[in-house]
Amino acid sequence: MGEGHAHASAVSAGGRHKRALLRAFALTFAYMVVEAVVAVATGSLALLSDAGHMLTDVVGLGLALAAIQVAQSRRAPSQTYGLYRLEVLAALANAVLLFLVAAYVLVEAWGRFSDPADVPGLPMLVVAVVGLAVNLVSFRLLQAGAEESLNLRGAFLEVVSDALGSAGVLLAALILLTTGWEQADPVVGVAIGLFILPRAWRLGRSALRILLEVAPPEVDVEQVVARLRAVPGVADVHDVHVWTLTSGLEAATGHLRLKPGASSGATLTEARELLARDFGIDHVTLQCEPHGFEEERPEV
Repeated sequence: MGEGHAHASAVSAGGRHKRALLRAFALTFAYMVVEAVVAVATGSLALLSDAGHMLTDVVGLGLALAAIQVAQSRRAPSQTYGLYRLEVLAALANAVLLFLVAAYVLVEAWGRFSDPADVPGLPMLVVAVVGLAVNLVSFRLLQAGAEESLNLRGAFLEVVSDALGSAGVLLAALILLTTGWEQADPVVGVAIGLFILPRAWRLGRSALRILLEVAPPEVDVEQVVARLRAVPGVADVHDVHVWTLTSGLEAATGHLRLKPGASSGATLTEARELLARDFGIDHVTLQCEPHGFEEERPEV
């Protein structure tokens, strides 16, 4: 019997842009705190919604940094898979928090439509302008890395989406200052809250899929098995498992029953190249079983 191993890191080119990512994280985190404080002080739902939206960016940037750090650090011998799942747990916690923020904003906005609060437009305008500037700076910091690293591309998209939230708050502030229409604040707050909900759902669903070790949605396991069976030298395939360790790091294991006279080395090489090339699975462990081999399996 033989075993084939192919191992890949969850981060590729991201390490070269770690400093830019750290700067974007610091800027976004600082602005989120300022926005949350001003939202509470002024009673602005639009600012509070955008602060919640900004929280997704802070967590997204933090997870990107964590992925780079974990990939660059040494792990204890007992941590055979490293600490990759900490990112997934953080993402799940973030999704739950986002649902709570969005629910609070929507419930509060419902009451304000009939009894609008007196929200000052000038503080909103100043905070929105600063937020848009922060987003533009982060955009420039992450633009180069987004072209090289999938990890940074996700963080980059977080910043782009948050710019929409800042633009919404800016619009609400301008309406308040120019027309005095008090419902502009809850309307924009609801719009941002509704924008958060599907993102929170997708984030939570993705995290749960990984924690439950469900196959990645883009990988058809039946097709994986069929393609492995078509590899020259393979008579049959069984016990195939495909799962995600953390975002961007898929893994697979399986048993290949060989035809008479088949070379285990050549078969392993072709099977591993197939999984990497056609399915994007680089972390692979395959066991070859020679012709006539019968594995004794314990009764379940």
